[in-house]
Formats: sequence, C-alpha cells, structure tokens
Amino acid sequence: MREVETENSIRQIVRSSVESYASGFEARHLAEADDPDGTINMKIHNVFIAALGKDIQYYTALVRSLDSSLGNLLERMAINIAKLFYEVHQSVEGPLYSSQTKIIAELLEGYKNRNNPLKPSIDHYRRLRDMEPESGAGIKTHVSDYYLIDPETQRHYLIELKIGGDLDNKKARAEKEAIFEQYAILSNLLGNEADIRCFFATAYNRFGEGKEWNQTRVLQFFAREELLIGRDFWDFVCCARGGYEIVIDEYSASAHLIMKALESIKGRYLHD
Repeated sequence: MREVETENSIRQIVRSSVESYASGFEARHLAEADDPDGTINMKIHNVFIAALGKDIQYYTALVRSLDSSLGNLLERMAINIAKLFYEVHQSVEGPLYSSQTKIIAELLEGYKNRNNPLKPSIDHYRRLRDMEPESGAGIKTHVSDYYLIDPETQRHYLIELKIGGDLDNKKARAEKEAIFEQYAILSNLLGNEADIRCFFATAYNRFGEGKEWNQTRVLQFFAREELLIGRDFWDFVCCARGGYEIVIDEYSASAHLIMKALESIKGRYLHD
C-alpha cells in the first residue's frame, strides 16, 4: 500500500508541475505577443532565419524558449519529488580552509592536464578531510542544485544537475570545483565521520536512454561513480528503482497540455 501511495504522490507532482508549466508558458507568451521586447519577438530578428519564412522564424524562436523553460520545469519537479523522501536544501554555508582550496586547485589542474596521469576518483574527496581548523577562515556560501539529507541514514548528498549534461571544458571544471568546495564546507561543519556523497546528474541521457553516456568533457573532471544520468537520476530522487518509468509515464500522459498551449501560442503569433 505504501508503494502505491508513493507512486500516486510522484504522479501528482509530475501532473501538477506540467499543468502549471503549460498554463504559465501559454499565458506569458500570449501576453507578450504585441511586446517587441517579448521572449519570442526578441528572437525573430535573425535576418538569415527570417529569409526562410515566417513559420521557420517563429518555430526556431519558440523552440529556444521552450527548451530553456522546460529545463526549469524539470529542475523544480525533481526538487518537489525529492521532498517526499529527503530533507531538501539548496545552499551550503560554512568555513572553507585555504588548505582545502589549494588541494582543490591541484586536483583540478591535474584533471585538466591530459599529460597528467591523474584521473577523477571519488577517493580524492578524502583529501579534503582531516584538516586542522584554520583561524580566520572565511565563510563561504554555495547555492546548490540539490543538497539532500536522507532522514533515515543521515547520509548527505550534493548533486549538480545539468539537464542534458552538455558542458564545455570550463563549465565542467567549474561544476567540479563547486562540488569540491561544498563537500569541504560540509566536512568542516559535520565532522570527518559524516557520510557525504557527491554526484553530477542529468535529467536525460543525451545519447539515448540505455546507451553509454560519454560526455568526454564531463568525464575529464568526474568519475563514472559520480554520475547520475537520466534513469539513475530519477530513480534516485524517487528513492526507488522504477522512479524513472513513473515520471516518464505521467509526463507523457500530461504532455498534451503543453501541446495545447503551443497550438494556442502558434495561433496568436502566426495567424493574427
């Protein structure tokens, strides 16, 4: 019975998230139809796209807006699902020691240098622990995508979510630096025995679900054990295998609401 209740709760979150998104997306774009600074109107001035016709001009602008806003939908939806199972925070604040900053810089430089045999490993996090407290250490605040605490195990999770995981080298390095610093801060706050685990996650596998995920720029800075890709991410936030199927099934069942909103917007922009 508890599993049924959990599945229903997940489905309700997905359904209400899509409903809210579709309604808001439609209302915003309809309200901006006559506004030259509106989201779509600001993206239609590429003369090289315009030469291909009004329909193409409209669709390219809309798809760019849809792609970015869908990412926000998925992030919020995952957070709300995680709240069913975890204590959810979105920031980490505490002391970060200069000795830890130095170790982080050395590790990142090692990963970056392809001639260096150093490869990402989850064992490297241990190098940021067992530090002597430093007087005058600055307090640093990190905005986290997901800082989750399992109330049963008291395990702490730090997750950086990039919807499709398509990062360039600089962004991949910055993501790992942020994770390292958050880990160090939590270690300083919670003590050396605290169970802290770190992940880089994507909402879907950009290579196709079930296929090997091989975004090389990310793998230059993250070990495979740190990855939660597509299915693994949704199973994690749903705290159960099969979470991915529940989310995708309910999203698919509700997707007609987004399609209806898109048709309404299309009618306003192309046929008025």
